[in-house]
Amino acid sequence: MKYTICNFIMSVLGIIIYVTDLVADIVLTVRYFHDGQYVFGVLTLSFVLCGTLIVHCFSYSWLKDDLKKAGGENEHYFLLLHCLQGGVFTRYWFALRTGYHVVFKHSHRTSNFMEEQTDPHKEAIDMATDLSMLRLFETYLEGCPQLILQLYAFLERGQANFSQYMVIMVSCCAISWSTVDYQIALRKSLPDKNLLRGFWPKLTYLFYKLFTLLSWMLSVVLLLFVDVRTVLLLLLFLWTVGFIWAFINHTQFCNSLGMEFLYRLVVGFILVFTFFNIKGQNTKCPMSCYYTVRVLGTLGILTVFWIYPLSIFNSDYFIPISATIVLSLLFGIIFLGVYYGIYHPNINAGTQHDEPDGKAPQRDCRIRYFLMD
Repeated sequence: MKYTICNFIMSVLGIIIYVTDLVADIVLTVRYFHDGQYVFGVLTLSFVLCGTLIVHCFSYSWLKDDLKKAGGENEHYFLLLHCLQGGVFTRYWFALRTGYHVVFKHSHRTSNFMEEQTDPHKEAIDMATDLSMLRLFETYLEGCPQLILQLYAFLERGQANFSQYMVIMVSCCAISWSTVDYQIALRKSLPDKNLLRGFWPKLTYLFYKLFTLLSWMLSVVLLLFVDVRTVLLLLLFLWTVGFIWAFINHTQFCNSLGMEFLYRLVVGFILVFTFFNIKGQNTKCPMSCYYTVRVLGTLGILTVFWIYPLSIFNSDYFIPISATIVLSLLFGIIFLGVYYGIYHPNINAGTQHDEPDGKAPQRDCRIRYFLMD
């Protein structure tokens, strides 16, 4: 486990994207209220607040666990920082400071790690991993709904202002970055997992996630023009199914029952948008079922929209959007097959750690019970 300059750069990019995303959402919210579009303004602000509140709940819960494990007392100023929504910024500060120290000042002392109480590289990796997990939560809790909302607002009016374009672009960047960063951090922090090495595996994984997400979100946007209540019921149903799936799999991520319940709710929400292996087990069958249902659902939405009166929608956009949905879904499935057939880290590996025959290797980090892929 070695913290590299590439990991440090990923953390720097992470804070830049995080701040840019937050500023773009705030600017767009102010613009909506200024233009009298109060519904869009309230929804935009609600997604931001909901995402950051849940993320800071997890952040503070992990901090308490870490302090208890280290034998320290719970510092009240950390609670105040999280209540003021500054927990993520504080974590970035400590992660960047530790990462900079390891990469630029501590790299020549790797031979002395056994003489130290803690491995600086492991400490930096664990900090970066925590941030990766929190950003993944924030991306799917705030970024995905935000992208759907702004695409709907854009198509409803037939035009968009600079703030909307900015939010759409930043949301896409945030989803792309957090997805790849999560996968890299996940495998680097687990000693029993093979690393995701090379440029092409990462790019293939990114395209697989991005294209399948894009096709689904555009399908949801189209369905919103048919009936908003139908979309809400559909998403609520999918969320419930995802929560039940997490409950059946007996996830063991949090120490308290309340936080574990919240974690399963978050897992269910993530599963609405994309597939993740929530227990690190073989998921060939569940994944096949998931994307089979996704393909049928997407094609069903397009069929419904084709037979529905186009007066509710600008027909100039419908054909390009329909083509984008179909092509994105097709490319997403192709990249999925390429990734798991050629580039997945377990391909040609000596052992298949996702399906241990005996006792699983010890995973001395929080992410040991987190989402796998």
